[in-house]
Amino acid sequence: MIGITPAEIIPADIDETELKGELPRDLALRLAKGKAAAVAAAHPAAFVLGSDTVVGCGRRILPKAEDEQTARECLTLISGGAHRVFSGVALAKPGGEIIARVVETRVKVRRLGDAAIEEYIASSEWNGKAGGYAIQGLFAKHIISIIGSHPNVVGLPVYETANLLMGAGWRNS
Repeated sequence: MIGITPAEIIPADIDETELKGELPRDLALRLAKGKAAAVAAAHPAAFVLGSDTVVGCGRRILPKAEDEQTARECLTLISGGAHRVFSGVALAKPGGEIIARVVETRVKVRRLGDAAIEEYIASSEWNGKAGGYAIQGLFAKHIISIIGSHPNVVGLPVYETANLLMGAGWRNS
């Protein structure tokens, strides 16, 4: 979306378990920094971008839905109210310095009846998605409003990521 093609995509092998009492915003930031640092350790001369998105309902961190029951629980929690999506974006610069941001988007969802939840479960779009939904798919029809960055809810805040890269001196060649 911003004309950048990564030279390489390297999964960061870090523990993504939330810490006791950790808030959604803090988890997103910690994971983004941890991912950037883990990959940068093996590529110290490169710009390394790490990111993670966390859905929060109040102080509660909603999981990535890996099964139908978890997806139902997440959808029930966000039904008829607002929740927040936090993405941490961390950039490890050549030499090791890490700069990071957290982007927050507020999402309001209409009240979902059992039929709407089951229809969405049948789509399987929820599989592996934080909070049990993918805003870029069938779930979009249930969104009342968004305050903040739409790409953030999809998984990467594009505007903030571009500014982080440019501000750090990265140049697209």
